[in-house]
Amino acid sequence: MVDIHPTAVIEDGAQIGAGVRIGAFCVVGPKVRLADGVELKSHVAIAGDTSIGADTVVFPFASIGEVPQDLKFKGEDVRLEIGARNRIREYVTMNPGTQGGGGVTRVGDDGLFMAGCHVGHDCQLGDRVILVNNASLAGHCHLDDDVIIGGLSGVHQWVRIGRGAMIGAVTMVTADVIPYGLVQGPRGHLDGLNLVGLKRRGASRAEIHELREMLDRLGAGSFRDSARQMAEAETGAMVRDVLDFILGPSDRSFLTPKPA
Repeated sequence: MVDIHPTAVIEDGAQIGAGVRIGAFCVVGPKVRLADGVELKSHVAIAGDTSIGADTVVFPFASIGEVPQDLKFKGEDVRLEIGARNRIREYVTMNPGTQGGGGVTRVGDDGLFMAGCHVGHDCQLGDRVILVNNASLAGHCHLDDDVIIGGLSGVHQWVRIGRGAMIGAVTMVTADVIPYGLVQGPRGHLDGLNLVGLKRRGASRAEIHELREMLDRLGAGSFRDSARQMAEAETGAMVRDVLDFILGPSDRSFLTPKPA
């Protein structure tokens, strides 16, 4: 039911599901749980209290579940939970949580994490998230469903990125990004809507037009003040996503359009 290469090291206590394939020179720690159909290509290290969902594939030289890169970490019981059908490419690193951040890092389903990406401690990632080569998430970041982070980009700790937002390549994200927003530039600013992503999601022309009108109104003043005013009116579901995100719990500011 499983295919384990003779050079792989599977420590006592590890739980291995049906149909799992573990390639040459992999190391699987004693608290690791691999669901059915997981594949570790070769030279993969899975450590800590880490669970990996069904049919996820991990490529060579990824390091998953090692201790957080946080000097405050003193060996507490913490976890990393990875969902189903993810593709975790070469040299990716994902860390578990810390006591100060809730103790759990979570990665949703159907994500793509390209070569050299990093998911820091206590991050919470939704489904269908894509991190392009060498993108990095600092600790405590929250990424909703369908977020794309461009190559060589970095996201500051505690930042929230809303559903369907896209971050361009070589961008530093230091504040929250509204759902469906497009952010790009060395020090990122909001540069309109993620139109490509919206069209892929099947958004209608009317929905896109409503989002554009909302964005114009937001840019006229404080995002939170403008959102409170618009929240009193009846809106479409996508605009409601943005307003709920802006009015949600956060002590960070928002990335806004670059001044003309």
